[in-house]
Amino acid sequence: MRLVVISALAWFVLDQGSKYLVVHAMGLMQRGVIEVFPPYLTFVMGWNTGINFGIFSGGPEVTRWILIAVALAVTSWLTWWARNGLTRPIALISAGAVIGGALGNTLDRLIYGAVADFLNMSCCGIQNPFAFNIADVGIFAGAFGLLIFANDSKMPRDGA
Repeated sequence: MRLVVISALAWFVLDQGSKYLVVHAMGLMQRGVIEVFPPYLTFVMGWNTGINFGIFSGGPEVTRWILIAVALAVTSWLTWWARNGLTRPIALISAGAVIGGALGNTLDRLIYGAVADFLNMSCCGIQNPFAFNIADVGIFAGAFGLLIFANDSKMPRDGA
């Protein structure tokens, strides 16, 4: 469990620290756009009230609380699975990445009512219209890691 906690804490701190630095200290909230290394990396202020790619954005206020409840349920389940089923260190680290990212975005929803997204990356003539944050990277990388490395878990299998 120690690896889960360390990973979750690291992703949470990276996410919240990067948001504070870029959104508040660098003034992205007021400036809207900061070109860092265009077009490869641009900071673009976005407030996401929905889930990935703005799905469910602009819904009623209850959507915010449903998304908070879902994130807390997922982190609770992942914590249980890590404690009772995951054995490989990389799977534990992956679970922590999802947990830390989910909690980072949940804190945004609690404080701001929306998730602060600011990373925009484009390349090779393809303009990416979406922004994301470090928490999203942790969630994606952690979910991918769990898909690849959690195959040794003690979870019941069909026919077992």
